[in-house]
Amino acid sequence: SVFNKPDNRSVSHPVDVFEDESGLTFEVACTGLDKSDIDITIEGDILKLAYDKGETQKSDKSRRYYHSGVKKSSFNFGWKIARRFDLARAEAKMENGLLVLNIPYSSESKPKTLKIK
Repeated sequence: SVFNKPDNRSVSHPVDVFEDESGLTFEVACTGLDKSDIDITIEGDILKLAYDKGETQKSDKSRRYYHSGVKKSSFNFGWKIARRFDLARAEAKMENGLLVLNIPYSSESKPKTLKIK
């Protein structure tokens, strides 16, 4: 398997994870969030993503909502990333309400040739 969640919890937050020629990519729905609201940490081979609605959402008492349909749910999840991906070179950016994380392949995962002596 390419990666494993560090525990058996299922992720209820909308996230896509895929692999292509550039490496491993995570697309995390972050509608209405600012990039400063999201914590991304790397501990060894674990990639962690977190957003705490309670800490970051400012209550505006002057607003009277008639409908509140934009979901800004808290999330806190992580994945164990296989060694063939280089977490030290991971990059993150926000695009159209998506947090996009790219983790390239490590140089060790590239095929090697061995010369016969």
